[in-house]
Amino acid sequence: MMTNLQTKYQNEIMPKLKDEFDIKNNLAIPSIEKIVINMGMAEAKDNKDVIVKVDEQLATIAGQKPKITRAKEAISTFKLRENDPIGMMVTLRGKKAWTFLEKLTALVLPRIRDFRGLSTSTFDKRGNFNMGMTEQILFPEIDYAKIDKVRGLVVSIVVKNSNPEKSKKLLELLGMPFRSS
Repeated sequence: MMTNLQTKYQNEIMPKLKDEFDIKNNLAIPSIEKIVINMGMAEAKDNKDVIVKVDEQLATIAGQKPKITRAKEAISTFKLRENDPIGMMVTLRGKKAWTFLEKLTALVLPRIRDFRGLSTSTFDKRGNFNMGMTEQILFPEIDYAKIDKVRGLVVSIVVKNSNPEKSKKLLELLGMPFRSS
């Protein structure tokens, strides 16, 4: 069972990318490998209830249980000890990644206040795209009444067989609204 976006990728986008970038092998065409969602929770070292709330919210957004990320080393200026919980992350692959990407482009991005398109400067040299969101309440699954604090999150779309130019074209064809330069 494929999502609408995945079907569109297979039937329309793959041939376009193959022609435009003169790719001979279908396995060399850029494709979505995974989507990583990170949410920081610096206040978790003082208040352990935050971990439960962020875990619940991120699980609702992603449809999968998140993993706690911990501090690798102690930093005294931040009163941070080694192994203190500092964030949560979820890695989506396969159908869950395609479903999340479809939801992101169709529902979440249009809800951003004063949205004028995504910046193209957040591609890394391998062609992965990173974008930050200032509030988790942009996702329709989140119940606004249950929110204790508005938190930001980072969505990283990892594209395999790519560079920034190929990734931008792939994401544009998938419906990502980029700012016109």
